[in-house]
Amino acid sequence: MVQGGGERMKTTISDVAARAGVSIKTVSRVVNEEANVAKTTRERVMLAARELRYRPNLAARGLASSRSYLIALIYDNPSPSYLSNLQRGAVEACRGHGHHLVLEPMSLQDAHCDASEALLRRLSVDGVVVAPPLSDAPALRAALERLDLPFVLVAPGKAQSGRAVTIADSKAAAEMTRHLIALGHTDIAFIEGPESHTSSALRRAGFAFAMREAGLDPDIWQCPKGDFTFSSGVDAATAILSGSHDRPTAIFASNDDMAAGVMQVAARLGLSVPTDLSVCGFDDTPVARFVWPALTTVSQPIRDMGDLAVRMLIGEEDLRRQRICKVNFELVLRDSTAGPAVKAKPC
Repeated sequence: MVQGGGERMKTTISDVAARAGVSIKTVSRVVNEEANVAKTTRERVMLAARELRYRPNLAARGLASSRSYLIALIYDNPSPSYLSNLQRGAVEACRGHGHHLVLEPMSLQDAHCDASEALLRRLSVDGVVVAPPLSDAPALRAALERLDLPFVLVAPGKAQSGRAVTIADSKAAAEMTRHLIALGHTDIAFIEGPESHTSSALRRAGFAFAMREAGLDPDIWQCPKGDFTFSSGVDAATAILSGSHDRPTAIFASNDDMAAGVMQVAARLGLSVPTDLSVCGFDDTPVARFVWPALTTVSQPIRDMGDLAVRMLIGEEDLRRQRICKVNFELVLRDSTAGPAVKAKPC
């Protein structure tokens, strides 16, 4: 690295080679992630690159290796919190492996028809991460396979070809339902998400299983379906809670955005959460911590799922060999759930 006239010159590959005590060709092999470099040599080169803050030119690397050093995240998800968490994990993994992430929106309608292949042909990337609900679009998966484009599906709900990062949605929803039942709730309403997301049906199935397991009717409250947005949670909660009819003592919304909508309606109607109504969600997105009281929810590590999906494409060899990576969920118990209020007996 040369300095002169008070200006700091850009670090070159020659500077890294000199610092590491290796040839320029060896540094190039390390930068391009070629396999024929000894581990100790690779570590020495990477240390020198970090010390000198060397940033390889992606365009030049691409010309030299016939790779783009780009990973695409294809999405059509109505929950901004979910997408931002997934993106953060994917970006960090890309940066850690010398790649950049590009975001490619695709409508669900296009993903389910031949138009998806035309869109994919325009991409010049080394791999694709497919976010839900697109991860359940057979036409999109078929197009990726025809183009021989490496891909990883995030949270697909159906059996499919391809590699995936998954979570046990049904089991997680059942565990949350059991938590509500253990608190003493028997009148529990469930707000399902859109049919386009297989996870919606899986979460509904987990809720129904736990209710029947406890001898309770999962269909006692006929709830409108939502679409994973805050406004759809407001609409569903308004239908459930408004009027003079009996109300459930707990509402389980199948994502956090809809649960936040439920809490807004409860406040508008003068219902205290959790004294008059317990509310819980799913995903543990930032909104779960921003609402008051803080939301009880199912934590699925969305950020980790983005990280894992990218690393299955370009990361460690053991991950690149895996077909399915399963991530764990956790119940995050906060202040929006409690036991049901005891109703006063009539005189």
